[in-house]
Amino acid sequence: MFRTALRNVLAHKARLLMTVLAVMLGVAFVSGTLVFTDTLSQAFRNQSAKSYDDVAVAVAMHSGPDEATKTPGLSQDVLDRIGKLDGVVSVSGRVEGFAGVPDKAGKLIGVGWSNKGTNFSPGKDGKDRAYDFTQGAGPVQDGQIALDKETATKGGYQVGDTVRVATNGPVKEYTLSGVFTTEDGAVNAGGSLILFDTSVAQKQYLKPGYYQDATVVAAPGTDADALLDEVLKVVPKAATAQTGQALADQQAKDIEAGLGALNQVLLGFAGIALFVGVFLISNTFTMLVAQRTKELALMRAVGASRKQITRSVLAEAGLVGLVASLVGYGLGVGLALGLRRGMNAFDMKIPDGPLVLGATPIVSALAVGILITMLAAWLPGRRAAKIPPVAAMSSVHAAATTKSLVVRNSIGAALTALGVVLIVLGAGKGGDDGRMYIAGGAFITLIGVIVLIPLLSRPVIAVIRPFFVSVFGVSGKLAGLNAVRNPRRTGATASALAIGLTLVTGLSVLGATVGTALDKMTTDQIKADYMVTMASGTGLSQDALAAIEKAPGVVASSPQQAGWFALNGKDVSASGVTPNDIERVLKLTTVKGNLDTLGEGQIAVAEKTATKQGWKVGDTLPVEFMDKQKGKLTVGAVFEDSEFVSPVLLDSAIITSHEQQPYIREIYVSMDGGASAANEKALAQAMGDNPAITVMDQKDIRDTFGGQINMLLNIMYGLLAMALIIAVLGVVNTLAMSVFERQQEIGMLRAIGLDRRRVKRMVRLEAVVISLFGAVVGIGLGSFLGWAIGETFKNSLPGYALVLPWDRIGIFVVLAGLVGVLASLWPARSAAKLNMLTAIKAE
Repeated sequence: MFRTALRNVLAHKARLLMTVLAVMLGVAFVSGTLVFTDTLSQAFRNQSAKSYDDVAVAVAMHSGPDEATKTPGLSQDVLDRIGKLDGVVSVSGRVEGFAGVPDKAGKLIGVGWSNKGTNFSPGKDGKDRAYDFTQGAGPVQDGQIALDKETATKGGYQVGDTVRVATNGPVKEYTLSGVFTTEDGAVNAGGSLILFDTSVAQKQYLKPGYYQDATVVAAPGTDADALLDEVLKVVPKAATAQTGQALADQQAKDIEAGLGALNQVLLGFAGIALFVGVFLISNTFTMLVAQRTKELALMRAVGASRKQITRSVLAEAGLVGLVASLVGYGLGVGLALGLRRGMNAFDMKIPDGPLVLGATPIVSALAVGILITMLAAWLPGRRAAKIPPVAAMSSVHAAATTKSLVVRNSIGAALTALGVVLIVLGAGKGGDDGRMYIAGGAFITLIGVIVLIPLLSRPVIAVIRPFFVSVFGVSGKLAGLNAVRNPRRTGATASALAIGLTLVTGLSVLGATVGTALDKMTTDQIKADYMVTMASGTGLSQDALAAIEKAPGVVASSPQQAGWFALNGKDVSASGVTPNDIERVLKLTTVKGNLDTLGEGQIAVAEKTATKQGWKVGDTLPVEFMDKQKGKLTVGAVFEDSEFVSPVLLDSAIITSHEQQPYIREIYVSMDGGASAANEKALAQAMGDNPAITVMDQKDIRDTFGGQINMLLNIMYGLLAMALIIAVLGVVNTLAMSVFERQQEIGMLRAIGLDRRRVKRMVRLEAVVISLFGAVVGIGLGSFLGWAIGETFKNSLPGYALVLPWDRIGIFVVLAGLVGVLASLWPARSAAKLNMLTAIKAE
């Protein structure tokens, strides 16, 4: 039986090619993902180990001032005491924050959040172990900086050049003293690193004489754990300390966790691709078994048992799966290399390192490929083994019994109904719990529709068929009839396309709905002409706010300054704003009281928060501010909830008086004459043409929100493309094998006058009918899921209303038809080339 299986594989190489391709693509996705994440993980682990290679102990103090001493960080005195401990060779203090430089066009180099500035900390030899200088030397004066090599190259900077440096404060000019290479994570993330003289960095980011971090280098043979105990005795209580090895291990775990999320997403899409591939594989083996019915019957007649027939089909599937898995693994390795290069092309740099080819990817590739193929072939093999020898010899195609069709349709209807009920319940429930119901319901519904799809094929295709008959005549009529001749085959082929379009349509409906709601929210609630933010996300300085207020043409401006106060032991989030101007830049609808009371030191509270807390206008609240000072705030107004401000508003001057380093998220600005190129230029010039500060008009604000959604959708579309490619292969495979089965029929059609051109058209239209059937099912189910998921968070998104993206849906329908045309090229050509007399004699 094994030899028979091998012979059948070799005899049907062309027919099994599509199955091999489907399995190969799914396996490539799985193995490529595993190789890629293993390579990234190893590269980052090596980088982490290298960064802390000679660090015995690392000390950090980022949690704020020490309560006992009120010191903001690690003082030089603390570092000196650490340096006197036994075994310590050197101690380097670090302080860091945002800093960026522009290119020649004035645009910020690198991604804002990964642009960093820190201090150059030389030892007794004048060198800083963290940086290797390729040109010049480190900064040792107030007016000097050093740049990492990548940033210097992008900006075209040479040693001695004047460089404009953007921080949270005003832009300043420095002389470039040197260029260096480093393993710093900011640079490897595609950002930039600027080194300042220590005193400059301390003044910029913390306080003169203090550091945020310190690294301790010990003499060879020193016990790191014992040294850690000694270090903890001399550092402030608010400081944390770890051995270099422990810190490297922790970073490695964090990297694993971060890459694990990426791994799960990619493997999820690989699973979808393989799930779609199951239908192609099952369809292929069903057709192969049907075409070999007489052969299998003869084997039964000469003594082969049912189990042997099933094993023969499974052995054939196992051989196909093995070949596809091996080729898929090789393709997956290539995919991993491509992903790595792609990340570098988008400035998402990863550390250098070898490609990691572990045992897990190859074992996973073989296991997944072979098991998926054999699982998909099991049902056709079992069905073939059940055919009685006499019945099989007398009929090439054994039709499904009425009982089996009734059972199948009943199961499909029950599963679909159960899934729909769960989806509707989830939509009504809302929140995370509701989405869990929808996820389960979507899976059950998808399975139910797949089981039921042969029954759906006749009525759906019946709606499409008249159009083809009226436009294409006999070819269109024959195509429609052929598409429903074998509902199971048509359903299985269309299912693959339906699954992909269900996911794509669901994402599109959700993206369009959320995007429209965000767009409406922005338009309705923002009156300002501009919103000013920092590219780094670190917040704007008070200097930037002062500069904007003095800029020519500004008629109103208000910051969104983050703050909080404690009430009855619980923290309350607040936004510091400019009284009177806030109503001119944002639409805030007063429910009770008057927002003018903000200028009198009172607060305004969002309606939901006021209701929840039981606050009303005139209430006096005893509060504790950020600096632990106590005070009283009176509620002066209640306003409708807004997505653009915190639940509590107060004068920004109150927050500033209780905070050492105020954090301004954004500044809203209205200008005389509205948004214009001249006004935007005036704002930029007022802030010193700071490349790290972004000035956005209302269109830019909408694009910022909508752009994130569109980018996410494009990534999803790209990942789902694999499933759609496999669906296309399924259409090709079905048509090719259908043409082979219908050789005699095609010969007869040719004999009675159907020319080659109309034969080609018939096959093409059959492919289009099947593809459109799959598209209709997928688009309908996807739209339903998009609605359901949207219902779970509509209460948290003002202005939410279901939006069906008819333009994209139209594109999906057209693409489905195009898929049918492209998939039919080879089968249609093969059908047209059949010799008429030879085809008539074919069995």
